[in-house]
Amino acid sequence: MQKTESYLHTTRKKKGPLLFVLIDSENNTHHSASELAKQAERNGASVILVGGSSAIDQITMSEIVKNIKKAVKIPVILFPGNVTGVVPGADAILFSSLLNSDNPYFISQAQALGAPSVLKFGLEALPTAYIIIGEGTTVWHVGSARTIPFDKPGLAAMYALSAQYLGMRFVYLEAGSGAKTNIRPEMVAAVRKIFKGFLIVGGGIRSPQTAVELTKAGADALVIGTFIEKGGSFKTIADIVKTIQSVRK
Repeated sequence: MQKTESYLHTTRKKKGPLLFVLIDSENNTHHSASELAKQAERNGASVILVGGSSAIDQITMSEIVKNIKKAVKIPVILFPGNVTGVVPGADAILFSSLLNSDNPYFISQAQALGAPSVLKFGLEALPTAYIIIGEGTTVWHVGSARTIPFDKPGLAAMYALSAQYLGMRFVYLEAGSGAKTNIRPEMVAAVRKIFKGFLIVGGGIRSPQTAVELTKAGADALVIGTFIEKGGSFKTIADIVKTIQSVRK
């Protein structure tokens, strides 16, 4: 277990469930991204994710990562939607396989293409099963996801179990940026029951009440992105952090 992965587990054990704030490199300038990251850190975020489903400008993304690294002390982790999201300067990368994609490119081919850059840039790879829930979001469309309905927790659990058998230490259940609804606690609980690694949940989380329900169900970390980019209050972020870190599972 390397530095960033150790930090995640240690901080989770010490503080309770964690909040990750996602910054989309295509929706933010260098300055605004750095300011968002600083505000997120001040209000209790434990990680800054940088990426996006359709990010293609590697030069801009690389500059944004560099500026965020200068602005915060918490880890900066890449969350790429494609090989174009693999850039230098971050602490680690969610090295993800979109397990429920109908396109083998997103299951293994993009990973093979991106792996040499991960090595070259010295990024810590966090082996992650990325599982899309619901439909209609950008990531669902771009990733050619085979839809898992929100009310079918057993299907998500099936994919998570396969991820565990494949040796993946992280599972990310994703409703998608701007999702109209969040993943249900029942689905999180079903995955938590069988998956022994680090469980991340994102998409449609906008309130402390939703956040605490998901962490009580077993999420180790929650991801918030669109809420902040569209002007959501950092006070709400602070309230979410305070609420979820009261959950000591």
